[in-house]
Amino acid sequence: MAPSIQSRTKSIGGSDRFLSDLALHAAALFHGPAYEQYAAICYRRHPELDMLEVLVVTSRQSGRWIIPKGWPIKGKKPHEVAAIEAFEEAGVRGKIKKKPFGYFTYLKQLDDGNRVPCVVQLHLLEVEKICENYPERGQRSIDWVSFTEAASRVREPELKGLFLIAERKLRRTKAKK
Repeated sequence: MAPSIQSRTKSIGGSDRFLSDLALHAAALFHGPAYEQYAAICYRRHPELDMLEVLVVTSRQSGRWIIPKGWPIKGKKPHEVAAIEAFEEAGVRGKIKKKPFGYFTYLKQLDDGNRVPCVVQLHLLEVEKICENYPERGQRSIDWVSFTEAASRVREPELKGLFLIAERKLRRTKAKK
């Protein structure tokens, strides 16, 4: 017997809903402007377990799991914006890669209710410090999880894949050291 739509949706972290949402907004995707945002995949090596963990945060409006990201900031380079967002949204600081790791797309709901397509440039950030006080403390939940768990929590299919690619890359980098 084929799995129900509900069980399939639950098992892939809402990707079916995400893709249906994209289809509903196809005109905006193909005819309107695309906006840019910058984000960080924040990771660390678990001190006792010697395993990689990645940080996920909740969005302020919907409470869905995402990664720290934000709009361009005048005078700042994309990797600098990604590092600023990681601190503001989750209180983490560390070494950020200047070179983009990848890109993903999603529909951003604006304050006026409109949805616009966003292309998000991703940068890897190795967390060195976790701060107690940061601008959005108390406005979001944060969680350190495996890359596989992070992929299951986010809705965006491209981001799911990028989590898994990042984990493989970081494991290879560790093995070379």
